[in-house]
Amino acid sequence: MTIRVLIVDDQMMVREGFSVLLGAQPDIEVVGEAVDGREAVAQVRALRPDVVLMDIRMPGMNGIEATREIVASDDSSKVLVLTTFDLDEYVYQALRAGASGFLLKDASARQLADGVRVVASGEALLAPSVTRRLINEFARVVPVARGGSSPTGQVEELTDRETEVLVLIAQGLSNQEIADRLVVAESTIKTHVSRVLVKLGLRDRTQAAVYAYETRLVTPS
Repeated sequence: MTIRVLIVDDQMMVREGFSVLLGAQPDIEVVGEAVDGREAVAQVRALRPDVVLMDIRMPGMNGIEATREIVASDDSSKVLVLTTFDLDEYVYQALRAGASGFLLKDASARQLADGVRVVASGEALLAPSVTRRLINEFARVVPVARGGSSPTGQVEELTDRETEVLVLIAQGLSNQEIADRLVVAESTIKTHVSRVLVKLGLRDRTQAAVYAYETRLVTPS
């Protein structure tokens, strides 16, 4: 199935570069571009892309505000944040706003394409080691942000096994890695992950990881 992508960045060369790289992939189609957050929100409504490559720092409506609006209004489009630095101060806020992951702008063509595929599938955290480092850093100093997608459930609603799975998600493990760790079938882990998201009222695995750190279920190392 072809993955439909919208590219959002205020720099034309960045948009064109990503468009060429992704357009060369047989399973990815670039369906549109936007120069700022406001245009991105409008394009998502019109084009219904599977993945939105979202720059953070843009004039007018920035990527965080746009991500929040897209997540609140659309159940299918997933946001993959683009950042120049792996410890960008806004990345944590973007994850809180509902982004499904993030990618550095200097990523290779293969990393870019694989990142789009991972976020489109919702199967695992993007770049787990870096994502975990970001969450660890900002969980120490950033209070729970206002706005974004807030959980509607509590950890106490989870079973012991579901709590265990949530902790492993926060540590950046994929479904297969969690299955290997717990010595169960991957399909069983998929079921546990789905139940965790439903019980906590969360959108995806990335928000589950953020939630685990914010509630101190997992302590930054």
